[in-house]
Amino acid sequence: MFTRLNNNHQKTLAQLLEQYGGVAPKQAEEAHSRVIDKVVVQDALDRANLTETDLSAVAVTIGPGLGLCLRVGVHKARRVAGAFNLPIVGVHHMEAHALVARLVEHELSFPFMALLISGGHNIIVLAHKLGQYTQLGTTVDDAIGEAFDKTAKGLGLDLRRSGGPAVEELALEGDSKSVMFNVPMKNHKDCNFSYAGLKTLVRLAIAAREIDAKCPFSSATKEDRRNRADIAASFQRVTVLHLEEKCERAIDLAMKLEPSIKHMVVPGGVASNQYVRFRLNNIVENKNLKLTIRSQDVLSQVVLW
Repeated sequence: MFTRLNNNHQKTLAQLLEQYGGVAPKQAEEAHSRVIDKVVVQDALDRANLTETDLSAVAVTIGPGLGLCLRVGVHKARRVAGAFNLPIVGVHHMEAHALVARLVEHELSFPFMALLISGGHNIIVLAHKLGQYTQLGTTVDDAIGEAFDKTAKGLGLDLRRSGGPAVEELALEGDSKSVMFNVPMKNHKDCNFSYAGLKTLVRLAIAAREIDAKCPFSSATKEDRRNRADIAASFQRVTVLHLEEKCERAIDLAMKLEPSIKHMVVPGGVASNQYVRFRLNNIVENKNLKLTIRSQDVLSQVVLW
């Protein structure tokens, strides 16, 4: 049974993103705790015209992700399962995304690849069959969404929609080669991701151009706006180039293990970035695969049995 989170919860998340300049784990935990009973679980049941007594099991994400937020979900799942004597099923974050994609994309069959790109984690896996996955690469420090959030905050952008859309919009005005950031892990021949070093380079570039994040972009001078746009465009180019390189290597590895692969599924909030979609689609098409990107409305759904 599927249902979407309602607008009240999405507004709460937007307010938190704006207030804390991205995802703040403790504040996110508190927000989750406030809304999980009424807004998430009860709203999901009401929309499906069901009650807890109609359920046959409870599934809950157990990781990877922000530990504090995951704990809220696990505690709620245990309460529901215990109250109605239901089995509880712990689900890996990536597996949940992959299986939801199969429910709504009927031509998506095993084996396939899945790349999660979000604010909390990056991971790329090969899904052989139900319950059997090979992790090809993962985040070694910060995730791509975290890098977008911190860059947006440093540039004084509007964070109500999160940092990703704000940086993407500003990058359209900038020169993507004006700031020559180094591509992360260029000499590492694995499929892992790293964005901590790039975040530091962005912070140094912002300081060198004397950009004051407390001065909103809307109030910036023409020169200041150009500097901010150039940093945004250069950051986005290198960020996605790193993603491309690792994905290309992962696809080559996956196709050696499972030559019959036909799809790569890309869930996560960063997948809504049009530049990311365009560049990933080029990589995937060159490998004779099909890119399947889950839209935000599907990503914000809750699954209950």
